[in-house]
Amino acid sequence: MVTDNTNPLAPLLPDRHPQHDLFICDVADAVLKDVMQHMEHPFYSLSKKPETTVKRYRNGEHWLEITPSVKGLATIYDKDILIYCISQIMAKLKQGEAVSPRVRINSHELLIFTNRGTSGREYQALLDALDRLEGTRIRTNIVSGDEEQIDGFGLIDASSIRRKHGLDGRLLWCEVKLSEWVFNAIRNEEVLTLHRDYFRLRKPIERRVYEIARKHCGQQRSWRITLPKLLLKTGSQSPEKRFRQMIRELVQHDHLPDYHVSFDDEEDMVVFTNRGTMAATPVADSRVPPLKPETYDQARKAAPGWDVRYLEGEWREWIVEPPRDADAAFIGFCRKWFEKRGRPG
Repeated sequence: MVTDNTNPLAPLLPDRHPQHDLFICDVADAVLKDVMQHMEHPFYSLSKKPETTVKRYRNGEHWLEITPSVKGLATIYDKDILIYCISQIMAKLKQGEAVSPRVRINSHELLIFTNRGTSGREYQALLDALDRLEGTRIRTNIVSGDEEQIDGFGLIDASSIRRKHGLDGRLLWCEVKLSEWVFNAIRNEEVLTLHRDYFRLRKPIERRVYEIARKHCGQQRSWRITLPKLLLKTGSQSPEKRFRQMIRELVQHDHLPDYHVSFDDEEDMVVFTNRGTMAATPVADSRVPPLKPETYDQARKAAPGWDVRYLEGEWREWIVEPPRDADAAFIGFCRKWFEKRGRPG
């Protein structure tokens, strides 16, 4: 739940707790990248009303099934808790500290981090979000040869809450145990760095569009996608006519973080152009030496169709410790990137 902006005409929510840092977010599709290649189907609800029906997506032989609890499917706002947890873990990894799936959450800090208010109803909204995250279950298949493996997992395995005595007591802190799936995705550094204004986006669909742009456009100059395909990727239940209207509003207000949005009426294409606002990863990172010129040629062969300079930025952001052989490590990263995603869509 997000408190309404006092100015309903403003495209962005107010920055309630001004901070200028970027933050780390796993967009919660690590398994989709592995199983369904570059077809990232969402499993967070974009609806403000509880969704209690089972969702199922298929891509060729691969399928994904999301089962909500009786309290509803985890929403894109509930995911703020995971973003906070993942940011905490990534910060510890960067500092060389030990990490575990259990994350202690200071409720007040979380509300500030996610640009929410700090009223009593916001604390209650956190408790409801934990219930939905814990209750949402994902099941998917992995086809290998003539065998089919079906795996089930959740977003969080458990949560513990501490509050002052009494039903109306103030929430002090809570502890979340991330599922093995989510924790392994973090340890494998399947993460993205997102702009802090992500939390200021007013509409759930805008958050989802930003995530898709961040993944596919990344630090490249631009990226194009047909409007129907973008609608499919968002998982929105809105009719195409309403979705087209929302895209036109994005174009008019031009408030999407990191990317300028334009719409090609003739081709029915949505075009995302990099604003250059993402923190650039320096090529000559002090931890990792510059790569050899021939390394880029090998990287292009390892990941055909991809911009190797963009991949280098993703790689330098991804690594925690300087590799012994930076050139070999980067080529290996490109090879793995291509195995998971194929050619850019």
